[in-house]
Amino acid sequence: MSFQVIRTALIILMLAIAGQLIAQVQTQSVRGTITDGDTRQPLIGATVLLVGSDPLIGATTDLDGRFTLAPVPVGRIAIQVRMLGYEEQSLNNLLVNSAKELIIDVRMQESLVKLDEVEISGKKGHGEVRNDMAVLSARKIGVEETSRVAGGINDPARMVTIFPGVAGDPTGNNTIVVRGNSPKGVLWRLEGMEIPNPNHFADDGTTGGPINVLNSDVVDNSDFYTGAFAAEYGNVTSAVFDMKLRDGNDRKREYTFKAGVLGTDLTAEGPLPGIAGGSYLVNYRYSTPHCSMARASWTTWACPSSPTVHSS
Repeated sequence: MSFQVIRTALIILMLAIAGQLIAQVQTQSVRGTITDGDTRQPLIGATVLLVGSDPLIGATTDLDGRFTLAPVPVGRIAIQVRMLGYEEQSLNNLLVNSAKELIIDVRMQESLVKLDEVEISGKKGHGEVRNDMAVLSARKIGVEETSRVAGGINDPARMVTIFPGVAGDPTGNNTIVVRGNSPKGVLWRLEGMEIPNPNHFADDGTTGGPINVLNSDVVDNSDFYTGAFAAEYGNVTSAVFDMKLRDGNDRKREYTFKAGVLGTDLTAEGPLPGIAGGSYLVNYRYSTPHCSMARASWTTWACPSSPTVHSS
């Protein structure tokens, strides 16, 4: 074979190899570390993406905050780094060549997001007492509940006898007996002040009577405690009945008149002139309870009650 033929074959072979090299895309790997910009601690689980790659080339950082992207075509590239709770970073115009790996170090800053204001309001659940220190054996006595209890005659003291461990007086008085303790151990309070006995014709040595002085029209939701008393109630041995007076109507005048076998009630309420949000509440009660005597005879007593005045 002549020298000319050999040279021609070598040229053809070199051209074929060069064509394959030109047709093949050259790639390189890109690696680096993602850290917190303030603490310099590695970020685990950060996402690193090669922008515009198809198929998508990406990676997530390991326990040391390191990542590797491969294979990455040589040339100018853009990398996008994302991490929950951090600002997104874009690294543009990074040069990748076939002779050396590209190593980058990314420091991310925590993102600050301003949220819209959200206002949440709620009401106390039904049966929840006013005193935050009372967690056991405490019950709220509602005015509506008092008016619906059979035989309650709008008397909160008679209404509580339906609770477990609480018994009433079989003679008809509203005496409260809690867990077998003496009725003398019941503490009555009105707007935070202790009162000896809030009843008409009260029996000596007890805290009960035929009928309550306060009308249900002037009493607000009250609290009744049968045990585990808060420290403010002192050395109570039986129960605590903490009554509250309601506020009057602060927008218009209203009048209530009630007449029945047990007496007559007159209630007036309305706004206080010249005081924004102020109100008054006046109640007059004339009680006529029927009491059983020892000889089975019936006697009627009339007792005009002093007016109850409450302003807020």
